[in-house]
Amino acid sequence: MHERAGTPALPEDLIDVDAVVGAYYDRVPDVDDPAQQVVFGTSGHRGSSLDGAFNEAHIIAITAAIVEYRRSQGTDGPLFIGRDTHALSEPAWRTALEVLAAADVDVHVDARDGFTPTPAVSHAILLHNGAGTAQGVRTGGTGVGSTGGTGLADGIVVTPSHNPPRDGGFKYNPPHGGPAGSDATGWIAARANELMRQGVGSIRRVPFERAVAAPTTHRHDFLSAYVDDLPTVLDIDLIRASGVRIGADPLGGAAVHYWGEIAERHGLDLTVVNPEVDPRWSFMTLDWDGKIRMDCSSPSAMASLVQAMAGRDADGTTPFDVATGNDADADRHGIVTPDAGLMNPNHYLAVAIDYLYGGARPGWSQTAAIGKTLVSSALIDRVAAAHGRDLLEVPVGFKWFVPGLLDGTVGFGGEESAGASFLRHDGTVWSTDKDGILLALLASEITARTGSSPSQLHARLVERHGESWYARVDAPATREQKSALAALRPEQVTATTLAGEEITARLTEAPGNGASIGGLKVTTPNAWFAARPSGTEDVYKVYAESFVSAEHLAEVQSAAQELVTRTLAG
Repeated sequence: MHERAGTPALPEDLIDVDAVVGAYYDRVPDVDDPAQQVVFGTSGHRGSSLDGAFNEAHIIAITAAIVEYRRSQGTDGPLFIGRDTHALSEPAWRTALEVLAAADVDVHVDARDGFTPTPAVSHAILLHNGAGTAQGVRTGGTGVGSTGGTGLADGIVVTPSHNPPRDGGFKYNPPHGGPAGSDATGWIAARANELMRQGVGSIRRVPFERAVAAPTTHRHDFLSAYVDDLPTVLDIDLIRASGVRIGADPLGGAAVHYWGEIAERHGLDLTVVNPEVDPRWSFMTLDWDGKIRMDCSSPSAMASLVQAMAGRDADGTTPFDVATGNDADADRHGIVTPDAGLMNPNHYLAVAIDYLYGGARPGWSQTAAIGKTLVSSALIDRVAAAHGRDLLEVPVGFKWFVPGLLDGTVGFGGEESAGASFLRHDGTVWSTDKDGILLALLASEITARTGSSPSQLHARLVERHGESWYARVDAPATREQKSALAALRPEQVTATTLAGEEITARLTEAPGNGASIGGLKVTTPNAWFAARPSGTEDVYKVYAESFVSAEHLAEVQSAAQELVTRTLAG
């Protein structure tokens, strides 16, 4: 932990916006430097203009590659494009629109010239493609779940999510509305790098003023379409009737105008705690490492909201019954309660699942599974078993939940990093990307219906299923070691015990879909760990959980690193 973690940012912590934007236009990336090439992670291409990793050349090339890709897939409907509040998002959005207009792509931009959360883009794509509506999901060669077809829409979100203010990001969502899979992102990245080597000057563009006025550029009211549709997925009437007091902090992100509209249109007792938008994020408290980061799952980044929630009025009451935060593109959620402060993301996921599958959604199929990433808490496994539901355990990445959410075979999909979505009341798809606004409002519905806070409900789950201790740590690794870890096979793990318990499973593929996890997971009767190489740093990540004690968790973490080191050494 940095010595100033959780304290307000100082002037020396802030970016020079002019320098960041200037570098976007002025700096030419070195295409022979891997750090300056286009690389799509689980959430798109990210980087800083100051490092030559997110510059105009990148966006020209990526957008041109997306144009080629969508045509190769037969995707010939509109492309919905949104952006968040990062300093680099508007310049990249303008560049992308210049390329899209020159390619005669029908583009739908925000009708208010404002910011657009990731879930609102996913929602727009799905609605256009006939998902989650009365006509149902189109199927077959032109279906929303297919690679393309006549009139199908796709989308782009210009955001680096919760990354620091100096960064930019660019995500592609195909017609299924969720994060693009590696088949798409791998092709797009390779083609973009090829285009950069050839020189992006040959790629057709039109000046922005012409692009925004082009007959192929249309205005779309993302906000109204999303906000007005919320009663199909949440019990808004219950939240309103209960009078539950909600505090919503957009953390300076794309949800800033959405929260005010949600309060007004649905008559909720909802206060936007901080409506300020500042590309420097001067109002933030520093994250664990001393950086400004809009991570709504981090106690350090959420310190201001946690402190506000801890305050008491003259009568001893807190200002809100539940408070929430979102990251910059609002695909993640943070839940703050009066009795516990900021909830651990795993704890809230378990509570949300227990609530939704405990009778709150009678319109869902009785066979709808529960989706979780394999590095999420095993408390979810126990909750799923208690409700007699199948558990779909998948690798890290929300893309793995997309097929199940589309066809209703998965009612809820959630990640340990505070990202999730779930079905509408009638069992049809709402979004196939993470929706932080949805999960934040669910906390209010839970409070309204049960009369208890989500953290109090977690305590009851612990009484029934046992208390656990969960953490993630990083361990150093060379590039060769990371490659070896990603390619491990179960039989290479010869150990029979872990932290004093018998090993019950050695996994290199996810139980839910057989996909490679890009690492290793080892389980025992009361603990587990998973090790995955980082895609950006020379470390590997060790996730671990123990249902025994905090001390046992430390033993599991230490034993995990020893086991991985020994296994990689052969």
